[in-house]
Amino acid sequence: MKKNIVIFDTTLRDGEQCPGASLNTNEKVEIARRLESLNVDVIEAGFPIASPGDFEGVQAVASAVKNCTIAGLARAVKKDIDRVWEAVKYSDRPRIHTFIATSPVHMQYKLQLAPEEVMEQAIEAVKHARNLCPEVEFSAEDATRSEKSFLYKICEQAIKAGATIINIPDTVGYAQPEEFGQLIRGIKENVSNIEKAVISVHCHNDLGLAVANSLEAIKNGAVQVECTINGIGERAGNASLEEIVMALKTREDIYHKSTKINTKQIYFTSKLVSRLTGFVIQPNKAIVGKNAFSHEAGIHQAGILKERTTYEIMTPQSIGLESNELVLGKHSGRHAFQDKLEKMGYSLDREQLNQAFTSFKKLADTKKEIFVEDLEAIISEEITEQIPVLYTLDYFHVNTGNSTLPTATVRLLYKGEHLVDASCGDGPVDASFKAIDRITGAKVELVDYNIRAITRGKDAQGEASVKIKNNGDIFSGRNISTDTLEASVRAYLKAINKLMYKNNR
Repeated sequence: MKKNIVIFDTTLRDGEQCPGASLNTNEKVEIARRLESLNVDVIEAGFPIASPGDFEGVQAVASAVKNCTIAGLARAVKKDIDRVWEAVKYSDRPRIHTFIATSPVHMQYKLQLAPEEVMEQAIEAVKHARNLCPEVEFSAEDATRSEKSFLYKICEQAIKAGATIINIPDTVGYAQPEEFGQLIRGIKENVSNIEKAVISVHCHNDLGLAVANSLEAIKNGAVQVECTINGIGERAGNASLEEIVMALKTREDIYHKSTKINTKQIYFTSKLVSRLTGFVIQPNKAIVGKNAFSHEAGIHQAGILKERTTYEIMTPQSIGLESNELVLGKHSGRHAFQDKLEKMGYSLDREQLNQAFTSFKKLADTKKEIFVEDLEAIISEEITEQIPVLYTLDYFHVNTGNSTLPTATVRLLYKGEHLVDASCGDGPVDASFKAIDRITGAKVELVDYNIRAITRGKDAQGEASVKIKNNGDIFSGRNISTDTLEASVRAYLKAINKLMYKNNR
């Protein structure tokens, strides 16, 4: 019988820690609900002690999600653990995840503690967490660079103190697959009470081996893997959820393990995370990249036409991606539209459905062909909960040309009042952004801007992504439109609204 591997998703905690990926509470809840549809076992929703916003986000996820364990991260410190419990206690299945570093370099330079002090702090932290919560996970940070005898001992003592999950992180992505597998096997063989706990792994991708190390750990006894959507995370990122899941599914003959993941939701989850974090998925990204199921070479195309399995080891449909065009257009009815959304994994209330259908009809009037990517973009744009909007775009006009100084006039609606200003710039986009700055009084630095086609054809929709910085904080905005300049202006305005919302709070 195949044994299930527990999928622990830390997109909302480790994934959000990478620069520029900050999510507000509504965005966290939106992703968490999508992870619930994906059927992950555990959602690590954040690091509650880090900020009031992070605490609010974890608490909101714990209240909104019913079918997953909800975890929060805490240092091995009482105040951290108490803060996690205050956030996750609203979940039907709460978990406290506490950690302390165990490698010589971390203990000496970061913690400035002797090994005996680290051991004592870990034991006390786990005991305190277990008094609050029935499910406690203990992580030995930088485990792969720890002395094995000390690692075995601290795992043993953590289990004795009440830990039900022992997590072995390759915190800096240092381990090699065979080496990491041997470490997991060593823990199974040398921690006397390990049968009372689940062995978990958390691998980083600094050497590009996070997924390989996670899979090797599974072969050697790990039952839980910690991963993120699209592999986002600190530095080079984490083990990619979609790659681990599809490797286990595609190569059952090697691993003899399975997961509860609804793989048909992978594509849409990946796209949602990409949009809300502002991190574009590289075209050659395994499983979910734009080119993952594309074939250009003639010999490949010939092979695919004769027999799909010549060059495809999994189908696009297995991850929720349709290879065929979406047969919907301006004459399509609400019933067909709703049916298609349900097959994509979206469950909309009446108001959301009406809003999305109106946007769909508007787009269908401007595009000859509607693809599944168009529909996914509409839903992601329209039904994702947004922060309160202070400034609304009412009108913009741009004058530009190869011998004309680009000038933009923008009119915004603010509390029922029309505000108008104009500005020159290096180009039409720059001029528009500067006009918005003049109206709103925002003092920001544009740190990232990109525009890309998200669908096919001459009338493809363009997605604009913008990141701005103010006092060290980064705010992102996204918008889609067949008019890329309009998408850019609206994306910038969304980022400005996020900044204003934070300042007003």
